Amino acid sequence: MEVLGAESRTADLVVVGARGAGGFIGMLLGSTAVSLAAHTECPVMVVREEPTGTGPIVLAVDGSPMGGTAVEFAFAEAALRTAEIHAVHAWLPDYAPPGTGVESAERLLAEALTGFTERYPDVVVRQEVLSGEPREKLIEASGNAQLMVVGARGRGGFAGLLLGSVSQAVLHHAHCPVAVVRGKE
Repeated sequence: MEVLGAESRTADLVVVGARGAGGFIGMLLGSTAVSLAAHTECPVMVVREEPTGTGPIVLAVDGSPMGGTAVEFAFAEAALRTAEIHAVHAWLPDYAPPGTGVESAERLLAEALTGFTERYPDVVVRQEVLSGEPREKLIEASGNAQLMVVGARGRGGFAGLLLGSVSQAVLHHAHCPVAVVRGKE
């Protein structure tokens, strides 16, 4: 872990397999994959099994200021793979501020993609707002994807908290490889 963490300072991407076999949630992937995703200075891709290479790249958009790094990674990856992006924003309407409708979620999603569609004109992007528990909706969206890209915006000193609950859940349960991209602060 220490060697890979050190190498991440100059790497563009760290790719690891998931081989955790324990019953604890933190051990589903193995401690190395979780720790790297929480601490590296470059994106980390965790691959569970042989990727299918088909389907879109699912980009989870949260609208955070640091989320642009994940959006940029997804567009660059889509251009390399000649893949479509399925950009999704999952939200809980019942917990939205009063007067907030789906239009604000759609606007958040569109604003997060602004500029990237012009920089990557050959990348086809499909946008979708998903209503429901974000972890569940994103894991469901990964079902036909070749890659899921999520940001890491967790806070705190523990490895698991550095990812955030949604990123951690997707990392553990997605049906495709997952790239965790730390935002630039």
